[in-house]
Amino acid sequence: MQTTRRFFLQTTCAAALVPKVVVAANETLPKSVPPHHEAMFWEPLPNDEVRCQLCPQMCRVSDGERGLCRVRENRGGKYYTLVHSKPSAIHVDPVEKKPLFHFRPRQKAFSLATAGCSLACRFCQNWELSQARPEDLRHTSLPPDAVVRRAQEAGAGIIAHTYSEPVVFYEYMRDICLAASGTGIGRVMISSGFIRKEPMEQLLPHLDAVKIDLKSFSHSFYVDVCSAQLRPVLDTLRRVHDSGVWLEIVVLVIPGLNDSAAEFEAMSMWIVQKLGRDVPVHFTRFHPAYRMMNLPNTPIATLERARKTAMEAGIRYAYCGNVPGHPGENTFCPGCGAEVVSRRGFHIQRRNMANGRCRECGTAIAGIW
Repeated sequence: MQTTRRFFLQTTCAAALVPKVVVAANETLPKSVPPHHEAMFWEPLPNDEVRCQLCPQMCRVSDGERGLCRVRENRGGKYYTLVHSKPSAIHVDPVEKKPLFHFRPRQKAFSLATAGCSLACRFCQNWELSQARPEDLRHTSLPPDAVVRRAQEAGAGIIAHTYSEPVVFYEYMRDICLAASGTGIGRVMISSGFIRKEPMEQLLPHLDAVKIDLKSFSHSFYVDVCSAQLRPVLDTLRRVHDSGVWLEIVVLVIPGLNDSAAEFEAMSMWIVQKLGRDVPVHFTRFHPAYRMMNLPNTPIATLERARKTAMEAGIRYAYCGNVPGHPGENTFCPGCGAEVVSRRGFHIQRRNMANGRCRECGTAIAGIW
């Protein structure tokens, strides 16, 4: 995709309205974010142009311009990432907030993100980060080894690349994962899954868990609402599953857009057939955000219908998300039906498991416990 000056100017003007994300009281907004780290996965073209090969957008970028993600720039026929070691959001969250319900429960996740995203979802909850350029946001300088050190100091057993889209800060994420290797810290990617085959396959050996947002099971939804495509996301889901890295899926259910019975059924059947019955699927409640303030909250009954459809299709671990206190937040044994994990929001209230198995009948509960 050709990146034009018109697109660049439009995104620049839009980004000027983005609230600044402050990560530390003593940080100052940098005057510029010069490239200092060559990007991976690109090819040179004539006339000092480059083609990015990181995500399926395949941006063709002229000298002095950036890709659609806003954080990768062509300088004299070389492609650079502008956000390596420059996170604009840092927080320590419970891993259940990602949400990951079957990966190291109750552990803290040192979570970080930079500006930028390769999608343009009209409902984005974190649009202040994802739709911004790096120079529009405050950032802190935090090299990969410092991320690991900060996570250890915070008592976090997990480092999560999250909030915006970690694919666009791929090099930083990869280097953090390498720095964390051998420390016992879990390495997690929270992503839309919109990434090409080679970069995903190179990253997977350095990850312990991946959560993918499957935004819809409709190609037209991806095109019209997210400026992306469905097929690459489905391919990523299969690659993660086939690699053995722990996988969970989140489906944000948006009223009138991706909430039909037919879509729930087709999606659930595909998951069972291609990924198996043990991949947890979270059907999450939509709240109006960004450019979809006109839509209502998702009715809880719609989430319940989606969960019921998934379970009838054979998915063993289906959840209702963003509805604290709902029984659909809990994990039930697929063997005897006993409640093995009781949750409220992001907090575990009770566990009825031993060594990853149901205390009542001994059935193994899928996950990394």
